[in-house]
Amino acid sequence: MIEPTVNYPHPKLRPIDIQPTIQRGQPALLLRDPLQLSGNYMVLPHELGPALALLDGTLDLSSLQRAAMADYGLVYPDGLVQQLVDALDENFMLENARSAEAHDRALAAYRAAPFRPPSMAGQSYPAEPAGLRRLFDRYLGQVNGASRSAPPLAGRAVISPHIDYHRGGPVYAAVWQQAAAMAQAADLVILLGTDHYSLGDRLTLTRQNYATPYGVLPTDTAIVDALAAAIGPERALRGELRHRGEHSLELVATWLHHMRAGRPVALLPILTGSFADFLDGSGEPAGDRMLTAFLAALKQQAWSAGRQVLVVASGDLSHVGPAFGGPKIDAAGRARIRAADDELMQQMAAGSAEGFFAAIRREQDRNNVCGVSPFYLMLKLLGDVEGQLISYDQCPADQRNTSLVSVCGMVFG
Repeated sequence: MIEPTVNYPHPKLRPIDIQPTIQRGQPALLLRDPLQLSGNYMVLPHELGPALALLDGTLDLSSLQRAAMADYGLVYPDGLVQQLVDALDENFMLENARSAEAHDRALAAYRAAPFRPPSMAGQSYPAEPAGLRRLFDRYLGQVNGASRSAPPLAGRAVISPHIDYHRGGPVYAAVWQQAAAMAQAADLVILLGTDHYSLGDRLTLTRQNYATPYGVLPTDTAIVDALAAAIGPERALRGELRHRGEHSLELVATWLHHMRAGRPVALLPILTGSFADFLDGSGEPAGDRMLTAFLAALKQQAWSAGRQVLVVASGDLSHVGPAFGGPKIDAAGRARIRAADDELMQQMAAGSAEGFFAAIRREQDRNNVCGVSPFYLMLKLLGDVEGQLISYDQCPADQRNTSLVSVCGMVFG
């Protein structure tokens, strides 16, 4: 047993993922730690949601009890809040010395390992190469006739979804089939993927290699070191542990490896954080000094010595409906989302990073586009480029089909 959290008189919840769920027919809350410090998740009664909201580091347990009553009209049984805090502490979900030590241990283990193992293999897709190959080849075989008969395209970049393969498989297959020649010719692949829990970090690097069921894709650590020097090592690597569980790079790296028939290629895996603070007009991504320095260093390092570079931006488009806290989506809503997505895809096809972000900001990103930063940074990195839409889909995001995630695949030359 751990010591009671009385040692932390003002408990503070770490940034964790909290989602509504149902347990035994009753509303509940599912708590998951993006950093997976304990490897566990928690399911709590829905009534404890206000207590979680009050764990901001300013209240002791008695004050929290009183605030729950004053703010929410809730009277928690004696000892319940203490039990909640102890359980959170046991699972390293509080911001304190125990979770800091667990973080340091996990980061040391991550860096000492020979590679980052594929965290979703065996759960979201087959862990065995033969089974994975059959799955991907089945998706590729189902690509519609027009796309299947078109020759693979030469080019410089790919936009790929990072939704699960079960829903996004047809779009993955269509775009990666068209990008086959690019994937096979590359000797360096820059992966830009959404950092879903960025906590304010614009960019997060890693020196760790990425593995897929086909083998290991080695990270170009010399470029990582040069980029870290350009923006500051602490800034570049402080969120490195998020690479361990983030799916946005893993899912595209696995398709890349498949299209190369299992042959390795040097990677530069980069998690890209939220641009939400730019939406109010107080600043522009183009004016961010750190992003500017990063892009300049990356251009200098990646295209040195005539390397054949492929840039892959991993992101999805709109996330709308009750599953994301919005109203139900009907046929008219789907048409509205398609029109909004079309504008974004047209800006990207024109190679306009600023036009793309202007469209996001004009709508205050009300459609929750989950690819803003990787798409923008890819366009800025490439400069004068033209894109072609290969595939688009609106995938269901709840059992009643009233929520959706839209995805696209594009190639750029």
